[in-house]
Amino acid sequence: MISRLILWALRARWGLSAVVMACNLGGLGVITVELWLSGFFSRLGTEWVTAFGQVAIYPAIGAFLGIVLAVRDREHYFAWLDQRRAPTEPEARRLLHLPLGITLRALAIWLPGVIIAAALFAHFTPESDFAVVLSMFTLGGIESAALTFLIVDRLIRPTIPVVSEVLDGTGHWSSTVLMRVLVTFTVTGAVPLFMLITVLADPSSAYADRIRTAIYVAVVGLSAGAVATAALARSVATPIHTLRDALDRIAKGDRDVRVPIGSTSEIGRLEHSVNELASNLRERERMQTVFGRHVGAEVAARALAAKSDLTGDMRVVTALFVDVTGSVAMATELAPRDFVTKLNRLLSIVVAATEANHGLVNKFEGDAALCIFGAPIALDDNATPALRAARRIRDEVRAAGEFDIGIGVARGLVFAGDVGADTRLEFTVIGDAVNEAARLTTEAKQVGRRILASQVVIDAAADSERNRWTLHDTIHLRGRKEPTPGWTDVPSPARARHTGTAPQAALPQAAVPAPAPAADL
Repeated sequence: MISRLILWALRARWGLSAVVMACNLGGLGVITVELWLSGFFSRLGTEWVTAFGQVAIYPAIGAFLGIVLAVRDREHYFAWLDQRRAPTEPEARRLLHLPLGITLRALAIWLPGVIIAAALFAHFTPESDFAVVLSMFTLGGIESAALTFLIVDRLIRPTIPVVSEVLDGTGHWSSTVLMRVLVTFTVTGAVPLFMLITVLADPSSAYADRIRTAIYVAVVGLSAGAVATAALARSVATPIHTLRDALDRIAKGDRDVRVPIGSTSEIGRLEHSVNELASNLRERERMQTVFGRHVGAEVAARALAAKSDLTGDMRVVTALFVDVTGSVAMATELAPRDFVTKLNRLLSIVVAATEANHGLVNKFEGDAALCIFGAPIALDDNATPALRAARRIRDEVRAAGEFDIGIGVARGLVFAGDVGADTRLEFTVIGDAVNEAARLTTEAKQVGRRILASQVVIDAAADSERNRWTLHDTIHLRGRKEPTPGWTDVPSPARARHTGTAPQAALPQAAVPAPAPAADL
């Protein structure tokens, strides 16, 4: 019900005027109660009609002026709302000043009326103390202004989410929690207590009037204080609970959390910050996902978590190199897009097999790929998963029948870390093992099983994997002085029976152009 009234007052042309008039009537009610409690009406006698008639002149003028100004304010502050558009930054900032601005204006309108009314009533009741009468009317003006501030501040709350987006969550000092607490205390605590002091300080008040005032103020103060405290506590506790739930969801991995911003106070700023936190985490995950597609999920996580310094260390890793046979001729025969489409299917096999065995596809080099096992994530045994990945890549590429490939696997000490400049870094591995794997790949294109692994890799592998491999030949690799024992895998007995080949038989070539000489690759 209250929310509907607020929305009506916010959208209706006369809504703001109605709010201002209601607050002014509240101030007049305080004054009337004070005059009744102090027994002031009985002192006027037969002249009460004349007194009220003269006193009512300025309130009537002030009410008319307040209505006119409130209608103007409605058009000035809420034009963007009527036009169904987002406010500009100046309009948003102006709206945040509305509660304080309209409150100060209410006080300015009340001030002359307070002085005039107090002087007139003191004239009609010479026995009354002018200071006491002035205090009564002043308390009414303060109550009216305080109510105006609280109600107008509540009135604009539905617009705060839009305003907060425009101003990036910034607020105004008049809308802080401290200000609301102080104004609420003024309405429910300070004014009733000063009413009691005013009546008790009036020397013309009768004893019965003072007793009545004490009882009335005590009841009103307790009731209003309880209601205001409950409302104030709820206005703070409810968004805090919402924020706590939102943070719990974020901590559990939910990045789509969105907290409604209900104010421009410190709580509203905190709500905005939680939304920013969720947005930044979503962006970070998106960056890591996109980045991970280019460099691998492990490298992306490492880069996002580390500083921008060039870092790295020495690691014993197993390098797996994959290269396509006859790719130059194939690229000549096929349209570039068709060739890339086929190549992407091959590289998808390489990525899936490598990541399934906890390796990293470090880089694609045209139709070749370098895969690393043991960096940046250390593995207790990086040789066995590399050999498993090599066999899986070869088998799946053979089954696809689109390419013929060579795979080389080597192991050794390398530098694993960032290279480049402050503005452009790349995670890579540098060492003899990488070069050896590339050389073995060239030789593997001439081997029936299309895989060659160095002796060091076989020695480091687990027994269950080592038993799948046999020495193929001792090879003199280009650029190396010492010969390198090259091992290839042995077909399983079940596959040998199925294909009708001996364990050492060569694999049939895929339906691709014949391998080019090593010098052409």
